[in-house]
Amino acid sequence: MNPTDCSRRSFFKTSIAIAGTTPLIDDLLQAEEPAGPLLAYVGTFSSPLRDVLATQVDLPPGNGRGIHLFQVNRTTGAMTPAGIHEMGTSPSCLALNIKGTHLYSANETDRVGEGREGTVSAFAIDRADGKLKLLNTVRSGGAGPTFVSIHPTGRFVLVANYFGGSVAVLPILPDGRLDSASDIKNDAGKIGPTKATNAPAGSFAFSGHDRTHAHMIQADPSGRFVLHVDLGLDKIFVWKFDEKKGVLTPNEPAAVSLPPGDGPRHFHFHPNGRWLYSIQEEGSNIVLFDYDAATGRLASRQTISTLPPKFAGSNFCSEILVSADGRFVYAGNRLHDSIGIFSVGQNGTLTFVGEEWTRGDYPRSFGFDPTGRFLYCCNQRGDNVTSFGVDQKTGALSFTGHYTPVGNPSAIVFLDLAKSG
Repeated sequence: MNPTDCSRRSFFKTSIAIAGTTPLIDDLLQAEEPAGPLLAYVGTFSSPLRDVLATQVDLPPGNGRGIHLFQVNRTTGAMTPAGIHEMGTSPSCLALNIKGTHLYSANETDRVGEGREGTVSAFAIDRADGKLKLLNTVRSGGAGPTFVSIHPTGRFVLVANYFGGSVAVLPILPDGRLDSASDIKNDAGKIGPTKATNAPAGSFAFSGHDRTHAHMIQADPSGRFVLHVDLGLDKIFVWKFDEKKGVLTPNEPAAVSLPPGDGPRHFHFHPNGRWLYSIQEEGSNIVLFDYDAATGRLASRQTISTLPPKFAGSNFCSEILVSADGRFVYAGNRLHDSIGIFSVGQNGTLTFVGEEWTRGDYPRSFGFDPTGRFLYCCNQRGDNVTSFGVDQKTGALSFTGHYTPVGNPSAIVFLDLAKSG
């Protein structure tokens, strides 16, 4: 924890020690502890990727066992194993509903039907201990679902199918189960070049510029529009969303283009809803867009490298997150194995302020705990999750010393059982 976070507890300890009444410390600190545990769910690659393109660079051996559950120490950031929901279909991306009663997984290596589609599973969460109960599993609308998110209404799961080059809308039924897709859209267009416009000097980074690859899908804060990226097309698509029918309609314009070959992977909205930050997998950069919430239009304004000055060689970017207070942006670098840290200016522009080694190999994603005081990094090839304290004044990350063994971790989400469901 940083000094600000510790100040209240430090005051208690110091004051009581001076008064000679240290036995009261435990009572005071315990009185502050929430009534329920903080849990973390980690999605993994639990079976080898099959039927993949020759150009696929990311081939996890399937060391995970499904969805791994941990209890999180709110003070130290350490994670203790609390169970595993075993799945052999690589639940590589997870999404929790806002009430914390249901969890949804994108099963990336599942193969169903003639189209060899992936699947999405719905789970009910036992609010006593966080254990999962499978409700149902439905087709994802394409091969290789790599991302799921929940629409702000809480009535739809949005899924991006990486190998299928498609996105789909899955209605959520009243009991939390999933219905069949209410809409499926297939990406189409000119594939970008194999050499990224903004690649670092000496880079041989090449991953998705062989065909269409839908990599992420998420609604804007209002829910009126849905955005998704296609890495192979170097585009961010914007859709109008019909909340009654669960149908996507192309916006005007229907998409914005990123520099050829750079490969948009993920994006994250600033808390003010007016700025969107997109991270490019092969170009190793972040692009700042101004976002018009009334029209769903994007206008690029800044491009900045995710890597330290003068870096040369190959790197594949992964995750991008904006801190809850909107003051910092964090960017994942695979091969460089770092998290780049950027401060957010008054007009949204980014300034590189430093980096932190992930203490693992190939950081696929990371996430903040509910307080924002800790960041957890999923090191896919390192078979571990590492935790870092977050200095909320400077944005700096400091390794806590805690490694949590998890085979091929891919995503992490948190559930605070102290909060009502």
